[in-house]
Amino acid sequence: MPATYGLIDGNSFYCSAERAFDPALRHVPVVVLSNNDGCAIARTPEAKALGIKMGDPWHLVRGRAELRPVRWMSSNYTLYGDMSRRVYQVLAERVPRVEPYSIDEMFLDLDVPRDLALFCAELRQEVLHIAKVPTCVGWGPTKTIAKLANGLAKDFSELGGLCDLTDPAERAAWYQRLPVGEVWGIGGRTQEKLARLGIESIADFVEADPRIMRDLLTVVGGRVQMELRGTSCLPLQMMVATRKGLACTRAFGRPVTQWSEMREAVAAYAHRAAEKLRAEDLEACHLAVFIHTDPHAPGERYEHLQHAARIEPTSDSRDLIAEAVRMAEGLWQDGRRWVKAGVVLNDLQPAGRQARLFATREPRASAKTMAVMDAINRQHGAGTLRPAAIGIAQNWGTRRTMLSPRYTTRIGEIMRVRAF
Repeated sequence: MPATYGLIDGNSFYCSAERAFDPALRHVPVVVLSNNDGCAIARTPEAKALGIKMGDPWHLVRGRAELRPVRWMSSNYTLYGDMSRRVYQVLAERVPRVEPYSIDEMFLDLDVPRDLALFCAELRQEVLHIAKVPTCVGWGPTKTIAKLANGLAKDFSELGGLCDLTDPAERAAWYQRLPVGEVWGIGGRTQEKLARLGIESIADFVEADPRIMRDLLTVVGGRVQMELRGTSCLPLQMMVATRKGLACTRAFGRPVTQWSEMREAVAAYAHRAAEKLRAEDLEACHLAVFIHTDPHAPGERYEHLQHAARIEPTSDSRDLIAEAVRMAEGLWQDGRRWVKAGVVLNDLQPAGRQARLFATREPRASAKTMAVMDAINRQHGAGTLRPAAIGIAQNWGTRRTMLSPRYTTRIGEIMRVRAF
């Protein structure tokens, strides 16, 4: 285990990714919206200062006079994922090990022969210079302390985006000031349990009897307490655990009332789920499909219908599309206004692990076909080659009226520089 862990976190990451390619956004309030342009999921400091809260519905707040300067953006997850990859690459070249924790957070092994304050300041500058993403960095002797330090670096501007909690006396001072709810892994219900015992601050939690904490919060809570005391219990994960399941689900841009559109949507979701399988060299042995109506629509009874079954292990888009469409057809009911559908894959296993005694498909031919399609899409852009079943216009698709270009992953949307 490293002697010192760091956590680097992108500031308003989705908004920063948008600003990286559009200079006009750099000094105005920016808000990124959820799927179907629903509600705020990322806000720049300027947007927060105007009173926009996380989860504010766009259709309710967009008309407020004081919000006229705000630039509202549809979520562009293709861009954000690629920007996260770029940040990772910068870090991987400069620290011994990197563990991605989320799209905008990464744990770092900071066992480097350098002054850590100077090194982390340089690291922030390198990420900003190369990946164009502003960040904050916190570090300490455990992951939990590094996570706490990162939160302080973000919340207290006087720290300059950097927070060092390696010194026990410095930690103790912060522990006295901060409520226990600031700790990674302690949610609202856990905080309520601790409050009933008179534990309000992080210092109270750290000083509590470990046996009582384990009995109250199980071994997980005991581990958090040990981490806060400076004993590392959570090593860096250098290998991602094999998934047990994955899903592709979307709310439609408008209610779907025609089977032809539902068939396209389910086929598209099955194809995307298959791409995820192949990217991780996995196959699925269980498939579930669901469709449902709007539970809040006046006069419409909520229906959430699901069909699930075991399937022959596969990651072939064609196989999964055929099975998913067949299942969805059994769920379909005319006359309803369907608002969401999804394809869920479970019982995942490494590709080609099991011999198929009574196989109905040729796995080698399937793998070659899918490999060709994936290679073409990597070279020329996602969706260049795709199954006809997923449709072309996809009028049922997610509503994204303010979508920025996919600057780094679509050759047709790459930035152009004009010579004057």
